[in-house]
Amino acid sequence: MATVFAKILSLWAVVITLAMSGLAVAPPVLAQTETSAPVSADNYRYRMGADDKIRVIVFGEPDLSGEFVVNGEGKVALPLIGEVRAAGLTVTELQDQYAGVLREGYLKDPRVSIEVLTFRPFYILGEVSQPGEYPYTNGLTVMNAVARAQGFTYRANKKKVFIKSAGSTEEREVELTTGLTIQPGDTIRVAERYF
Repeated sequence: MATVFAKILSLWAVVITLAMSGLAVAPPVLAQTETSAPVSADNYRYRMGADDKIRVIVFGEPDLSGEFVVNGEGKVALPLIGEVRAAGLTVTELQDQYAGVLREGYLKDPRVSIEVLTFRPFYILGEVSQPGEYPYTNGLTVMNAVARAQGFTYRANKKKVFIKSAGSTEEREVELTTGLTIQPGDTIRVAERYF
């Protein structure tokens, strides 16, 4: 207990020293609980899928921590317990699942933190200059996606787009607004205008 307290004091000493030198710093995160993760509120609702890369931290257990990728079957191979289903789960749900398994015979009180490092890509096709696959960033809008694809072609319909969500078989027609966001794995189709 004394060593943990000493580590906390030394972390705060570094923060205070940096703050006094004029550098902007955030206070250190000492430990994450089982139900909190260092991700935005959007990611708490975000459901993981194939090709997502996650960072798992088990506080005080570096051998159980690391970076992992959700495979094509929607599973992630975690230390000690092997492959577990991650596709369709939120970050919080996967944290709870991993902590629960660790609690059943491995660790007395595991504190697990998981964050999504890179999301699965999105796809854009149709009337854009460079259709293809692009990396997703949190809060991505359709207009940002079009910009990544080097903009609309002169034939593009700029009033509506078609979006097919990951895991869905049907696309939906959506009015194009500046605030229209997409999710990882979505496919955006920019249609051609007729006149």
